[in-house]
Amino acid sequence: MRTQRWNLPRPVWTRRRLLKAGGAGIAGLAASPYVVTAQRQAPSQTDEEVLAQAEARIQQHRTGPVTLKLFGPDRQVLPPGTAVKIRLSRHRFLFGCNIFKLNRCRSLQDNIAYGKRFANLLNFATLPFYWWNYERQKGQPQDERTEEIVQWCKAHAVTTKGHPLAWNYVDPPWLEGSAQEVMDLQMQRIERCVRRFRGDIDIWDVVNEATHYDRDQCKKRSPKLTAAMAQAGIGPYVRAAFERARQANPEATLLINDYRTDPAYPDKVISELVDEQKKPLYDVIGIQSHMHGGFWGAARAWDVCERFARFGKPLHFTETTVVSGPREGSQWVTTAEGERRQAESVRQFYTALFSHPAVEALTWWDFTDQNAWQGAPAGLLRDDMSPKPAYDVLHELIKGQWSTQTEVKTAADGQLSLHGFFGSYQVTVRHSSRQLRGSFVLEPDTTETVAVALS
Repeated sequence: MRTQRWNLPRPVWTRRRLLKAGGAGIAGLAASPYVVTAQRQAPSQTDEEVLAQAEARIQQHRTGPVTLKLFGPDRQVLPPGTAVKIRLSRHRFLFGCNIFKLNRCRSLQDNIAYGKRFANLLNFATLPFYWWNYERQKGQPQDERTEEIVQWCKAHAVTTKGHPLAWNYVDPPWLEGSAQEVMDLQMQRIERCVRRFRGDIDIWDVVNEATHYDRDQCKKRSPKLTAAMAQAGIGPYVRAAFERARQANPEATLLINDYRTDPAYPDKVISELVDEQKKPLYDVIGIQSHMHGGFWGAARAWDVCERFARFGKPLHFTETTVVSGPREGSQWVTTAEGERRQAESVRQFYTALFSHPAVEALTWWDFTDQNAWQGAPAGLLRDDMSPKPAYDVLHELIKGQWSTQTEVKTAADGQLSLHGFFGSYQVTVRHSSRQLRGSFVLEPDTTETVAVALS
């Protein structure tokens, strides 16, 4: 029997800053590198077929049984018939978003609303580590801003991820030297960031978009890093990056991340990211799912999961975008009909992915329409920080349909059993005129009776 105590804190584009630094601006979707134009194979199932079995799969893969034995402050087992309230307080599954706008919105009121709505919905946050913006002057990284976000995340039980350690989209303005010197600086940066935030940020997108590293945008805006990658070769480059990150924090969770979902990603990058014994150097496969050009549908999302699950590693959908309105000339606006469609797409997409056993995290991109990538209405919140229907749908799913809240009574032996979603739980008991509280964690491998100390 285990005694558990609850212990809370355990194609990417930048926003407008990136665009000012030489990003793509509001370019046409046809020219976007995030739209793979190669003909896709038809999904193996229909959307309806995928969704019809989703609830059964969610119950199979996201929930499990547990037996509890509750002890009062006197270390005595609670008497039989004691009413116990049990509530899931934090999902094991990572429901996230980038958190780039935390305390950087248009007004104080917007900042308050942003933080409140983020914390009320999500348990996972992606922090920015774009080299050209993070270290605008050589040797002067912007660690203070990262510390600010980290402390907020700790206070709100939000797990953090750093993104990205290596990406050749824009060179830092001061970067110079030979290809080997540039590569050395890149590896030093990886080690420094991972080591500096060890214990605070232990999940990292190590290499971003290496599959199509030599596209025109990269050659133009990141000539130094692109040339260094070309000279090193993709295989040696990604292996060196992951090895350096692993040295800095052997316990970190390391991701390879890309917007390509066609065979080029596994063939050119993932298959190269192994050691001499052919063991993977990565822990998680990151998959981007920007849908500015149209909703994927549940069937396509499922097929992507199946394609990458064959590697035997967890999958994180690292950047998910569904817009809530049409583009009108140079403007992209949210509309009532667009918000309705966005909400329905969110319901389908999250349901399909939450039901797939290989998926462990799903990150939205961006949380608000304020300064969203491409000026698109991509947020779960509008420009004024009011929630869209998509936010409400996610809240209904994460905090309602996919949550566990129940009241049970202890048996004659002081034990009780329940079946719930995996994650951290709070326990509340009224006993001897006192309100007692405790906690426990339900994991997929929980098989023994769990002792819960109440105080």
